[in-house]
Amino acid sequence: MANFQENGKKIISRETVPAKGRWSARLEQGQKLTFIDLEGKQAVDFLCYSDSLPLDRINLPNTVKLNKSLYVTKGCKIYSDHARVMMSVIEDTCGYHDTLAGCCSCEIDKVRYGVEKTESCRTNFIAELAKWALAPSEIVSNINFFMKVPFDGDGNIVIADSVSKPGDYVTLQAEMPVVVVISNCPQTDNPAAGFAPTPIEAIIWEQT
Repeated sequence: MANFQENGKKIISRETVPAKGRWSARLEQGQKLTFIDLEGKQAVDFLCYSDSLPLDRINLPNTVKLNKSLYVTKGCKIYSDHARVMMSVIEDTCGYHDTLAGCCSCEIDKVRYGVEKTESCRTNFIAELAKWALAPSEIVSNINFFMKVPFDGDGNIVIADSVSKPGDYVTLQAEMPVVVVISNCPQTDNPAAGFAPTPIEAIIWEQT
């Protein structure tokens, strides 16, 4: 059962994103977005874009540098190419959200695992971005919510078993009008989705 409580919140939309699915939405400044990991250990690949021209996009090097952390968690801000604050993390029951590993693709899975695939976070991003008239070239490095990628002193990294439990959630607040795009990771060849992808919930809300 999710720990997220609706008390004192005006729910604007609440959707279940199926296993291996994709989702996107526009948020006004001040609106909140909560992702709930319904069954645990499910990575949510996340991108966001300004809702204005010229387009400004999530920038993970800026986000890492300005937060002074390779993990995104409560209190962190998500920065853009122009170093503007796009979103803030205001609640987080998990604590580990990856900025290093990027999204899976059919091409990299063939290199890594020797498998032929037709579904990946990249294919999900391409399809979902098209709804907003955004091209595949607008795919940049993404945040992987609920995904743990530890690293050692020599810079070695690994996609590890997630610590996300059923009902864990993260809440973001839009600090400017944004379009957010997610892929509910379909990966089955590493622990990003617990080797068995599951649904998540996406809730847009306002404080009453």
